[in-house]
Amino acid sequence: MEREILTVEQPAEFLQLSKRSAYKLLREGKIPGRKILNKWRFERESLKRWLIKGEGK
Repeated sequence: MEREILTVEQPAEFLQLSKRSAYKLLREGKIPGRKILNKWRFERESLKRWLIKGEGK
């Protein structure tokens, strides 16, 4: 199974947040993501698990 990697715009849309809010959550370490070559990237499944666990409250 291939992992789906997202840019910052995609998780913001997926989570129904503004891009600015997504960056704020990243800086605070509240959303699962990684910096790759100076750009934030996300795995869709990691975001889903994060929401299911209730960490998005």
